[in-house]
Amino acid sequence: MFPVLPSRLLGGVAAGVFALVVVPPIAQAQDIEPRAYSNAPVGVNFVIAGAVHTRGGLSFDASLPVTDARIETTGVVFAYARVLDIAGKSAKFDVIVPYVRLSGDADYLGRSVARTIHGFGRPAFRVSINLHGAPALSLRDFRNWKQDLIVGASLQVSPKWSQYDGSKLLNIGTNRWSFKPEIGVSKAMGPWTLEGQAAAVFFTDNDDFYGGNTRSQRPLYALQGHAIYGFRSGKWLSLDATWFAGGRSEINDALRNDLQQNWRLGLTLAIPVDRLDSIKLSVSSGVSARIGNDFDAFGLAWQHRWGGGL
Repeated sequence: MFPVLPSRLLGGVAAGVFALVVVPPIAQAQDIEPRAYSNAPVGVNFVIAGAVHTRGGLSFDASLPVTDARIETTGVVFAYARVLDIAGKSAKFDVIVPYVRLSGDADYLGRSVARTIHGFGRPAFRVSINLHGAPALSLRDFRNWKQDLIVGASLQVSPKWSQYDGSKLLNIGTNRWSFKPEIGVSKAMGPWTLEGQAAAVFFTDNDDFYGGNTRSQRPLYALQGHAIYGFRSGKWLSLDATWFAGGRSEINDALRNDLQQNWRLGLTLAIPVDRLDSIKLSVSSGVSARIGNDFDAFGLAWQHRWGGGL
């Protein structure tokens, strides 16, 4: 017989990767990720497929020199994750690859530009490790483990491998790399889990921006908070909030007035289907925006897990 897993495993394992699927696949600096540092048995693998739709303002690159953007994106996203043992600490490696259709128009220097395009968005590779409160465990030992306080850290790298045409203003990709170090804290209190995360995103230059110009962007700083309620059935519901600021850009060393200071709110619902499968629904919306945050996002994802003795 296969082992019956505890409801906390069915409801929340690899939720950090799962959450990446249901945020805008080309707006990764604006992620809302509940349960990013949850624990799981070593050796478990996850494959995830999801669909994301965004509509409204600049969800793809808020630092572009355009105004009055009316953009819709629809993305299909695939991800893989594996739970690791790093020096006795539980850790995860994950990779996500989005394919996106973008359609819309915006104003640039007093004239309207429009485009409809589809292609691969930038992939993301991440390694995360739980530094405190979540040791590396086998499936047997994990059955008796209960969360208290978890402190973790991660590094996400997104290469510039994506659709990009330097002769066009609106693109899916941004022709640059980004690096996102992050720390996170998760505290369980009965059926509730409270979480907080702090991150910074650093960008390389795009040296082929719209006609051969060079565009740079300063770091973007982000905070997240989550209040998660876990049901006995294994479902969990999360109220999510994120704030991000910074990210002023330069074109050929000319500093632009595009400082970001934005808030987003969201809800996330995860539902176990059976012992090895889960589905997840997510919605988020910009509630306060200085620039580039006036869009809504809707996501649906399916997760299957195997290995590690399951």
